[in-house]
This record gives sequence, C-alpha cells and structure tokens, in this order.
Amino acid sequence: MRTASVSRTTAETKIDVEINLDGTGSYDNQTGVGFFDHMLDQLSRHSLIDMTIRAEGDYHIDDHHTVEDTGIALGQALVLALGDKRGIRRYGECHLPMDDAQVRCALDLSARPFLVWNMDIPTQKIGQFDTELVREFFTAFATHGGITLHVDQIHGLNSHHIVEAAFKAVARALRIAVETDPRKAGDIPSTKGTL
Repeated sequence: MRTASVSRTTAETKIDVEINLDGTGSYDNQTGVGFFDHMLDQLSRHSLIDMTIRAEGDYHIDDHHTVEDTGIALGQALVLALGDKRGIRRYGECHLPMDDAQVRCALDLSARPFLVWNMDIPTQKIGQFDTELVREFFTAFATHGGITLHVDQIHGLNSHHIVEAAFKAVARALRIAVETDPRKAGDIPSTKGTL
C-alpha cells in the first residue's frame, strides 16, 4: 500500500496528515480554516488520494502558518507514500473549467521542486480566507513534495471559482502522475534510473 503518515509540530502549529495514494478520494480534513478544508476536500476527491488532516494553529495571529504547514506536511507525506516512484506515470496535466474560470495545471513528480504561478485572484478574501494563502499552500506543497508545478489561470471572474478550479486542476493532474503505468510498472520513470 502506498500510504504515509506525517506529524509536524512547531511553536506555531500541530499538523497530522495521513494519505493513501491508491484510495477512492475519501477525506476527513479539519484544519480550523473552513474554506481551506473545502479546498483540501476537493484536492482529495479529485485526485482519488484518501486524505485525513488534522491541524491546530495560531489562529489568533492569522491562518498563514496553518495553511503553509499543512502544505509542508502534505508534501512530505506524498514523498513518503511514493517511495522510489517505481512504476508511476510521473507527469500529469489538466485543463479544469469551473463556471467562469478555467485553470491549467501541469506537474512533474521530479524531486526538483519549482512553482510557476500565473494566477490573478481578484479579491483579497473569500469569506474570511486570505486568497494570498493559496500560493503559500502550493509553494509549500511543491517544495516539500518535490513537485515541478505549473498553475496557469486561463480566465476567470469569481475568486471562489478560480481558486477551486486551481485545487481541482492540481488534483486531477496529481491523480494521473501518481498512477501506476501498466506498461512500465516495475521501472523508474527516468533515464537517470532514479527520481
């Protein structure tokens, strides 16, 4: 089973993450940040990665540390669950429409973290959630997950739709990338022989 559990405790947050790459997209995410939980649920559901996340943070300051540290722990869990990456497809991409919004994601589970972020979220808040934290989450997730991650907004008007389309696009691309390639199930997907 390609599963992993990560616990991360700092002076600012306490994060526990459990994932199963071969799941059905079942989720139980409770971070104390409502909109963020909704986005993590989308990430799980559309990647088919089972996800249980518990987070406690310094909410009296803001949600920044909770969101960022969740991205760190989730990225670390992904690395552990993938192991040596033998047999995975490695690459994934998706053009995701959501009402007025369309977001494109392309990613590579390369172990070379890099984020290209071409998003224009028109409002600073979605409810009580700071929209700048979306990039912070994906920066942390890509960095600690060893992901080359490109997220590009094609168009969009509504902030909620744009952000949700981004999470769903990443999820669908991730689903493809972590799947086993039946033609190369025993091989490392790199001419280097390692990832």
